[in-house]
Amino acid sequence: MLSWLLMLAAAPAAATTPIEAERAFAADAQALGQWTAFRKWAADDATMFVPQPVKVQAFLKDRHDPAKAIDWWPTASFLSCDGSIAVNTGGWKRPDGTVGYFSTVWQRQADGGWKWIVDGGDTLKIPRDRPATLVAKTATCLERGRALGVKVESPGDIVGEGRSADGTLFWSWTVSPSGERAFSASIWDGHKLRSVIDDQIAGSPPNR
Repeated sequence: MLSWLLMLAAAPAAATTPIEAERAFAADAQALGQWTAFRKWAADDATMFVPQPVKVQAFLKDRHDPAKAIDWWPTASFLSCDGSIAVNTGGWKRPDGTVGYFSTVWQRQADGGWKWIVDGGDTLKIPRDRPATLVAKTATCLERGRALGVKVESPGDIVGEGRSADGTLFWSWTVSPSGERAFSASIWDGHKLRSVIDDQIAGSPPNR
């Protein structure tokens, strides 16, 4: 019993905020392997883009970890008023020196932890530096539950969207047949939904 209690005391605390979850996810990529960490932190129905949307757990099921993992860090986090959904964005750097950004939707789990449900991003010419202080905003709780506006879609587009249970954070993505992608997120400021992320990504080669 004593040894079990000592092990429990030594165990790291679960990530209680989406920023902590993002950092733990990134740390696991370095310690456990890139795709191992992606599987560990992804929800069962999580989606990523390659560039067409795929279900992560199935797509990465038998994929071996690369020798060196991508490194990433959050620069901003946006949280719904009820604390159920968050969207993080930040920068990344591959071992070959390529840099870019990411936007990831996180969902709070029944045990209080976090799993990511959507992950996307693109390359950049100028890297996003690790900030001394992150931008962290929580949606206003006043007059919650407004409806999301109608999305404009083109024939053949694949789309996905979601919202927090209290209607204070909305996110959506669109992928065209040629691979162009868009991802957006908005939070309720007490008067209207305010856009906090608007990623527009050019087309890229088909899924491999």
